Parts: sequence; structure tokens; C-alpha cells
Amino acid sequence: MARVLVVEDDPFVRSALIRHLSEAAHAVRSVGTALEALREVAQHEVDLVVLDLGLPDLGGAEALRMLRGLTNVPVIVATAGEDEAEIVRLLNDGADDYLVKPFSAVHLLARMTAVLRRSRPVREEPAGVLTVGGLRIDPLRRRAELDGIVLELTRREFDLLAFLAGRPGVVVPRRELLAEVWQQSYGDNQTIDVHLSWLRRKLGETAATPRYLHTLRGVGVKLDPPVREPAPTPTLPLPPRA
Repeated sequence: MARVLVVEDDPFVRSALIRHLSEAAHAVRSVGTALEALREVAQHEVDLVVLDLGLPDLGGAEALRMLRGLTNVPVIVATAGEDEAEIVRLLNDGADDYLVKPFSAVHLLARMTAVLRRSRPVREEPAGVLTVGGLRIDPLRRRAELDGIVLELTRREFDLLAFLAGRPGVVVPRRELLAEVWQQSYGDNQTIDVHLSWLRRKLGETAATPRYLHTLRGVGVKLDPPVREPAPTPTLPLPPRA
């Protein structure tokens, strides 16, 4: 869903645009003049503007330049002509795309989807953040999340989880866990087992039904994303007997 501002002075066209965009689950506001559009953009959060160039108070190019002075929100202009020089000028003045009237609602929605996709920044994980399936571990902030929910971990539980997450799919020997996580050259395996048990409980799993933490008896421990169960194959009805 996007918050869309429709700037169109023709009541019939404006009503049709509002209906089609609302049916596509967008939140729509509408005005009939360029000055009203500037006021809307200044006072409300908007994701995209559909701007008609034939407004009664300002020329299309001037309205576009004034909008660009207020916001970097994507603008799709609707023009009645196909003059290439005018379209190039509008794109250079800050329009993100254009439509030539008359246009269909399907065409407008497709252009909107493309413009919004280009304008929204791609979310990148900060350097050092570890992601394994639904687990997201930030060693610098010492924060761990499972499916977007923050995990309440002790210091040792976090260290153990972060160490394994840094080696997804790799079986880590218990001796290495003792050396790297506990900083001990020797120790009791029971210490590791107890912390694994606590960690499994917070991950919503058990040793018998593991999702992330897998123990290989006599070898070590590994962290893997859950395996999705294949969808069941539908059973076709038997043909009637002759």
C-alpha cells in the first residue's frame, strides 16, 4: 500500500482515479489545483504524486518544479500530448515517469509499482550482522532476534549463538566451543549441553525436534536454518471402475 496524492482538476477523472487506486489498497488523497497539492505535500506524508499538467492555477512544468522544491517524493505526470520535447523537459525537471491521456487504471498501477520499487531504498544489513534463516544476530549491539522478536539471552548464550551463526552449516567440535566461547582449553561437555538446552528453549525447539541447533553425537554442534517441509502431493481420485 502507498500513500498517493492525486492532483487532477476534472472531477470525473479524479473520482475514477480515487476509486481505482483505493480498490488496489492504496491510501488516496486528492486535490484540484497545484497550490492545494503543495499544501498537501507540506502537511502530509506522501509516497507518490500523480500530477495532471492541465491545472487551472499553474502550468504543469512550474507546478512540478515547485513540488520538487518541497519534496523528493516520486511524481508521475499525466499529459494530454505526446510531444517528445515536452516529455523530455518534464523528466529533466524532476518527473519520475509520465502517462499520456487517456490511460487505463491498469497502466497507471503498473507505472506506480515500477516507480515505487525504484524509489524505495534496498534495506542492507549493517556490517557484521549475521543472518541464518529467521535468526538475526548483531554482535556489535549484542542483539539477537528470531523472526523479528528480540531474544532475551545471557552473555554466554549470546556468545555461543553468535559463534555458531558465524559458521552456519559447519559442525563445530565441542573442544573448539570451549576454547572460543568459554576461553577454556579443557572442560566438561555438560557445560555446553546445559547452555545448548537453555538456548534451544529460547529458540522454541528441543534436542529431539531441532530447528536451528543440531547436535552430532561425538562430533559437535552446528547451526542451520530450518528445512521447509515439502508441500504434500495432492492425491488424484481413482477413475470409476468400468
